[in-house]
Amino acid sequence: MKKVLVATGGGDCPGLNAVIRGIVKRAAHEKDWEVWGSFEALNGLMDEPTRLIKLDEQTVAGIHVRGGTILGTTNKGNPMNYPEKQADGTIKTVNRIPWLVDRLKSHGFDAVINIGGDGSQAISQAMFEAGMPVVGVPKTIDNDLNSTDFTFGFQTAVQIATDSFDRLVTTAASHQRVMIMEVMGRNAGWIALYTAIAGGAEICLIPEIPYDLNILIDRIKGRYNQGRGFVNIVIAEGAFAKEGSITSTQGELGRHAVRLGGVCFTLSQQLKDAGVEADIRETVLGHTQRGGTPIAFDRVIASVFGVKAMELILDGKFGELVVLKNNDYTSVPIAEAISAYNFVDPKGTLVQAAKGLGISFGD
Repeated sequence: MKKVLVATGGGDCPGLNAVIRGIVKRAAHEKDWEVWGSFEALNGLMDEPTRLIKLDEQTVAGIHVRGGTILGTTNKGNPMNYPEKQADGTIKTVNRIPWLVDRLKSHGFDAVINIGGDGSQAISQAMFEAGMPVVGVPKTIDNDLNSTDFTFGFQTAVQIATDSFDRLVTTAASHQRVMIMEVMGRNAGWIALYTAIAGGAEICLIPEIPYDLNILIDRIKGRYNQGRGFVNIVIAEGAFAKEGSITSTQGELGRHAVRLGGVCFTLSQQLKDAGVEADIRETVLGHTQRGGTPIAFDRVIASVFGVKAMELILDGKFGELVVLKNNDYTSVPIAEAISAYNFVDPKGTLVQAAKGLGISFGD
């Protein structure tokens, strides 16, 4: 009997369970394959004793409508940069990929399906280069993975953000306030951009277009007449002023990146310090964008990704990432997918359309 290990790493994301279900249901058509899951990314395999679970159709029944992941997830314990305590008590980061591949094979695993974003897929590529048959599935609400039109979870995050923005519009109008809503996205402004267009924002601030504070102030003042009016702003967590830097804190040891967040408060203070008299309020959506039931669009993408990932395993096409490209489900080399970051194009159609709708990017 052949065995495939499934892992979900990085931040949680609506649709993860649908992928797991898709893998298991497709594998059920084969007589010689078993599907196993590793708890909390690959940590479940790396721990002693191991924390693994056999996945069958009964285990995954109905989970496609549930948010989160039944396997749990983490963005700590990166095996490429794994924190190990030394004899003298200090912490040293080491590359545990060769050890991890040996452990996978010693436990009888013939292949791995790694579900995750750019950090997780870098791990996938490292395992593949170390001799482990691996297939990747792109997962991130940020939509920042190259080579795929969409990652599952993105559309659900946008829907949650848009619903929240709609509510802020009415309270902003009622109180003649400036409302600043911060959304996730790390270094890519896709969630903010889609939300701004869908919600009819006056201002959208994204990492790809550093903003000029004076332009924002002029736009805000232009929205008020004798002190009456309102402004709704969507800002991505990685946005920053032309004369400034991102708002972040250092991540924990073993994490993929620094922690972003709080830029809405930074912007609010900048506006107040510059003399904006309007009442300003801030809202950070944070992890609400990651939770809850995935919308139908993401359930479909995730389910098909799961099926296609298992079929790549069956066809022996390893080192590949399942992608949605030009309305077709196909695959590209993982190395290609992680070679470039999927930024918003400041001169692209969506940004130009947003400007045509009257949305200011502060540039």
